Amino acid sequence: MKKIALIAYTGELVCFSHVLLYCLDYHQKGYRLELVIEGAATRLITDLGQPGKPFAELYDKVCKAGLIGCICLACSKKMGSYDEALRQGLTFGSELQGHPSLERFTKEGYEVMTF
Repeated sequence: MKKIALIAYTGELVCFSHVLLYCLDYHQKGYRLELVIEGAATRLITDLGQPGKPFAELYDKVCKAGLIGCICLACSKKMGSYDEALRQGLTFGSELQGHPSLERFTKEGYEVMTF
């Protein structure tokens, strides 16, 4: 099975919505997929976690499919979304000075793509 890790850094909602679409597309086509939410993208989960907000339904589908591998601990604190990540039950990545390590994905045979 092909493995893909999509790393979302961009804090622009429209760009992030494309990453969500890519997640679902790969997943529906049988890929093993993990989304890592990093950088400015971490602040987007607050609005995305609220029904009725733009792209919230798409985000909910990704969450329910179990495709979010982790959210950056350091960035979620810096961007003010740490409490929301806790509320949503997201896993924190922090093994690289507070940030998720991408090496673990390459070590496990994932192709890593950044957005």
